[in-house]
Amino acid sequence: MFGYDTGVLASILEFDKWKSYFHHPGSIGVGVIVSALTAGCFVGSLIAGRIADKYSRKRTIMIACVVFSLGAAIQCGSINRAMLIVGRFISGLGVGVLSMTVPMFQSELAPPAIRGRLVSFQQWAITWGIVVSYWVDYGLHFVQSDVAWRVPIGIQIVPAAVLFVAMFFMPYSPRWLVDHGLVDEAHVVLAKLRAMGDLNAPDVVTELEEIKESVQVDGVTAVRSYTELFHVPIRRRVLIGIAVHALSQLSGINVTLYFAPTIFKQSGLTGKNASLLAQGLSGVVNCLFTIPAILWIDRWGRRKTLMFGSLGCGIAYFVQAVATGATQHKTFDENGDLYLNLPTGPSYVVIVMIYVFIASFAMSWGPVSWVYPSEIFPMHIRSKANSITTAANWLFNFGISLVSPILIKHITWGLDLIFAIIMFVSIGIVYLFFPETKNRSLEDMEIIFGGSVWAHRDKKRIAEYDASGMLGQVEKQNT
Repeated sequence: MFGYDTGVLASILEFDKWKSYFHHPGSIGVGVIVSALTAGCFVGSLIAGRIADKYSRKRTIMIACVVFSLGAAIQCGSINRAMLIVGRFISGLGVGVLSMTVPMFQSELAPPAIRGRLVSFQQWAITWGIVVSYWVDYGLHFVQSDVAWRVPIGIQIVPAAVLFVAMFFMPYSPRWLVDHGLVDEAHVVLAKLRAMGDLNAPDVVTELEEIKESVQVDGVTAVRSYTELFHVPIRRRVLIGIAVHALSQLSGINVTLYFAPTIFKQSGLTGKNASLLAQGLSGVVNCLFTIPAILWIDRWGRRKTLMFGSLGCGIAYFVQAVATGATQHKTFDENGDLYLNLPTGPSYVVIVMIYVFIASFAMSWGPVSWVYPSEIFPMHIRSKANSITTAANWLFNFGISLVSPILIKHITWGLDLIFAIIMFVSIGIVYLFFPETKNRSLEDMEIIFGGSVWAHRDKKRIAEYDASGMLGQVEKQNT
């Protein structure tokens, strides 16, 4: 739903019928309309923690689907800008709740060996939503009536309805069940997820005991307010979770997704069909290059994936900034739209670099920004902590989407240079501070985050822990 909503508005912003209906909003007006969704997402992600703890992850997802559908219906029937903005804010509430709850729900159901891959499917689903929206928009932009933008917006209700119905057939989180004293129900869920319903399977019994022990400990150390999340020792994990989402947004991905037609048009694709077609292809690239992360994120690890992704994004931005800055010749048309008038060669370079950036992001920050925060927190603070980290994602998204139309118009290649610097700096941040979490159980995170804040210096301690664990297993087998 989030992916579709992101993509659908990006194209609609360039529709003549939409512009005339809403009286040709300027860069500030466009920024407000676009960022209204992310403002709602920020609020939704903040309130999602308490809802998910009280009513379960499963029911929270269903509630969010209803809220999102209400917002989509209001957007579809909008008769003025105010109604459109309100509808986007309400849809954002639903998306914010979903973006916090779904990764947490997935991580609590998934076995450690494939947790990264399963949670990465959320990002892949987002990219599919973007692809579908791009091509729906491309097909309808030929229609010369309000149908051209109302139908794509209304279609958002369909995936929300599908998810709502599908959740009736999903299990409750076994960790949530244990936390609410429903141990027998949790046992049944784990048996179905891990051993085809075998309640006596050793892995099932072991995992259930680990969850019970973890919940028992958590009951003593439970966080009663959000301010406690910023106290030692939890503060480190919260700050890392916030940093993951902040850097994901500061990569500039949503500048590209929200304003792709504008960027392509500035770069030399002046025909409306050409810019929308290029946007559709960018959605395909985003979707395809998420697949390698799904397949190999649990082999590559989180750290290497993020660092190589940052390198690719940074290089793409730097080349794009040089090509644009060295050859641009700004002009404005009668509507105030900017054209850079790049020569043919640099124009092609910029367009290719946009695709390189999207591919680099799709293989790294796209999926990992959802996987990493969902797996690093203990049960007693997981929902609250994830609501804070996800809110940070939407806060940065809101700020960037609000100012991006203005920056794209006024500093052009300077924005690319800013994003390039951020991506290069992020390599050092990940190397210094982000511990590796691949193939670890959620209960293992106490060990992973129990050492030095300098992650690159803590590898020896983790290796010793692994060695002692394997030794313990050998000794137990020998006795």
